[in-house]
Amino acid sequence: MFVLDRRINNLRDTLNLRRRLRKNMTPAEVALWTMIRKRQVGNYRFQRQFGIGPYVADFYCDEAKLVIELDGEAHNDQAQMEHDRIRTEYMEALGIEVLRFENFEVFDYAQRTLDTIKQKIEERLNILEQH
Repeated sequence: MFVLDRRINNLRDTLNLRRRLRKNMTPAEVALWTMIRKRQVGNYRFQRQFGIGPYVADFYCDEAKLVIELDGEAHNDQAQMEHDRIRTEYMEALGIEVLRFENFEVFDYAQRTLDTIKQKIEERLNILEQH
């Protein structure tokens, strides 16, 4: 099974950013965190504003090596889209899958969002068990 190198998680360089992001979560992040925290989705643990190398993931499930990102209006900007692409490639190179949702999906389709997350976790665990 692939193990993420702990030396690249939650680096000191990103500590202040992670703290600031946790204190200033978007409404969509707050809503999703309320739904996935405390092992509410399939008894899987998520961490919020989790550092992976130089990047900070909105939510991370270590068991499944799964990042969940919520995208709002700012992610429609070309420069932000390029940043997101590079960031996703970095995480995928570490064996982490990035699952993205638009902010409105958390509010308008909460159960579908949770079902998709649970399904993706189960897929990832099956893949990781095979390696």
